[in-house]
Amino acid sequence: MYGLGYGYGMYYDPTYILVILGIIITLAASAKVNSTFNKYSKVRSMSGMTGADAAKRILNSAGIYDVSIQHISGNLTDHYDPKHKVLRLSDSVYNSMSVAAIGVAAHECGHAIQDQKDYVPLRLRASLVPVANIGSMLAWPVIVLGLILGAFETLVPIGIILFSAAVLFQIVTLPVEFNASSRAIAVLDSTGILGGEEIRYTKKVLSAAALTYVASAAASILQLLRLVLLFGGRNRD
Repeated sequence: MYGLGYGYGMYYDPTYILVILGIIITLAASAKVNSTFNKYSKVRSMSGMTGADAAKRILNSAGIYDVSIQHISGNLTDHYDPKHKVLRLSDSVYNSMSVAAIGVAAHECGHAIQDQKDYVPLRLRASLVPVANIGSMLAWPVIVLGLILGAFETLVPIGIILFSAAVLFQIVTLPVEFNASSRAIAVLDSTGILGGEEIRYTKKVLSAAALTYVASAAASILQLLRLVLLFGGRNRD
């Protein structure tokens, strides 16, 4: 018989420490980005530009005129939609004149610039989206079904492979996000939208935001490691 605590007994599974560690890392990163954004959202930019103003100027300076800027609800729900050529800015960014808001808007513009320049990691991430969505949705159901049906040597490995696809997406996301932030800092400086201490503040905001992607990838890798430790290369009658 199979159990979720396979190899370690039915009630005690030391690999849970990997799950707990992943949760702690994720929560810490989330708290960091929220506290950093809140701190610098109180610092008004000297230019007096809003996040939307800055985004429009950055896009125009990069020769991008086919990307629209939209206001969406939520807090830090900002994103660039390459399929529809839309840059969506949240409540805390669109109309805010803070250095934090301008930094986030510039980061999303960084993705639009990546799209314009056919940045390879961005294209790779886009190609992985369908596979990652399927993997994250089906991985655990397939693994659990394999355990219930006793199909350990067939369904469980398939579930682990599906989960690996979702982890790969998280890893590929890292260079895309780091590069977008680097582009954002460079363009904010070159266009004069921000300067001096404002650039330093914005770097702190974007560095904190990058930690959330690192934490998410780390948590996924730890979960994958747990699956491999529990089920990888093991057979059970």
